[in-house]
Amino acid sequence: MKMWEGRFTKSLDENINSFNSSIGFDARMYREDIQGSIAHATMLEAVGIITMEDKAAILDGLVAIASDIENGILGFDSKAEDIHMFIEEELTKRIGNPGKKLHTARSRNDQVATDVRLYVRKESVTLKAQLLELIAVLCDIASSEIETIMPSYTHLQRAQPITFAHHLMAYVEMFRRDVSRVDDWFVRMNHNPLGSGAAAGTTYPIDRELTSELLDFTGGPTYNSIDGVSDRDFCLEYSGLLAIIMVHLSRFSEEIIMWCSWEFRFVELDDSFATGSSIMPQKKNPDIAELVRGKSGRVLGDVMALLTMMKGMPLAYNKDMQEDKEAIFDAIDTVHQCLDAFIPMLATMTPRKENMRKAAAQGFINATDCADYLTKKGMPFREAYKIVGQLVGYCLAEDQTLEKLALSTYQEASELFADDIYDAIDLDNCVKRRTSFGGPAPEVVKGHIADVQQYIAKNKEMNQNNE
Repeated sequence: MKMWEGRFTKSLDENINSFNSSIGFDARMYREDIQGSIAHATMLEAVGIITMEDKAAILDGLVAIASDIENGILGFDSKAEDIHMFIEEELTKRIGNPGKKLHTARSRNDQVATDVRLYVRKESVTLKAQLLELIAVLCDIASSEIETIMPSYTHLQRAQPITFAHHLMAYVEMFRRDVSRVDDWFVRMNHNPLGSGAAAGTTYPIDRELTSELLDFTGGPTYNSIDGVSDRDFCLEYSGLLAIIMVHLSRFSEEIIMWCSWEFRFVELDDSFATGSSIMPQKKNPDIAELVRGKSGRVLGDVMALLTMMKGMPLAYNKDMQEDKEAIFDAIDTVHQCLDAFIPMLATMTPRKENMRKAAAQGFINATDCADYLTKKGMPFREAYKIVGQLVGYCLAEDQTLEKLALSTYQEASELFADDIYDAIDLDNCVKRRTSFGGPAPEVVKGHIADVQQYIAKNKEMNQNNE
């Protein structure tokens, strides 16, 4: 019998039992369920609801169950309704009556709310560590590419000269914001719903502060029992930040895919992170980056599934909320998997500096610097902009570049041009002189990298404290 079948005259239909069961996916929370039960039993004894002997039997039984699951001695019963009932039933089989006392002053509603928080909290520590590792890899690559000139792009058209280091550090800022979102979420999430009961708390003299302390919920107990069992904002928000991470990874993947093409050839992926074609022997495909780009759609879909599930949910707990786990688990697994593949792919990637430089030398990406040259000699920018635009048009018609254009041609356009125009539009100088805060000048980028490396060290220490 199910533990709840006392008022029923029939057993649950076998097919419906399978439809109703969540053990197939929530079994991964067995550690968190046992962790929460140990805290609950400890609290029950501390306030005098169960005896010290009962507590000892319960804790010993739960520890033994955890050990047997991890050692493969105990398998999950596919007919069990969920991981909570499976563990409670197994505990009762092993220790008898004390096991039946564990659920005193507790409901599966607050139990599952606690388990999911504990599980996602644990995964967030792993996620943050992965993000910090990714940022560190980017900083390492950038440190070696401080003076590697490449074109920046707007509208996928060559725009202005930058360095490869500066480009990579743009992604560092994206992933730093991702880390900050995890930190912000952690503060809002880390409250304890255990003790909320089914929806209306309990008449027992429980100590929710104690269970909060035992489970390291630094925010303390949730303030409202109804909200405690029905809140899944932490899942919505976490899936949302996971989706943003995947958007960042997808954008990066798109650039790597382009950079690997013969049209760009800006980077070469290590052979261990690329695949070939079944028919075209010359092919080297960036499949890992393509898969990351594709899997972003899964995580975005998981966010929509969670939002849609919750949007019409009356208070408090409803069985619909069982659907939260598959979506949030899938989002978590997908992001971890993508980061595990993406980080070493990036770390082993070889930049093709000569091709980046060649691309930067074409496309008139120093045109703005040419206009700035005139502006610094007193010409209004819009007038300078027009003159340089005309010079670019002339170069296109004559198959010329600004660097090779004769000084006489420059001076026909404006008498302000002198020999120093060639120094002003030199690609290296164009980059080195962009010393504004956040710009691509090597010294500015070095400072950026140093700042981020300090940030990594500080956040690694913080993350270790949350483990």
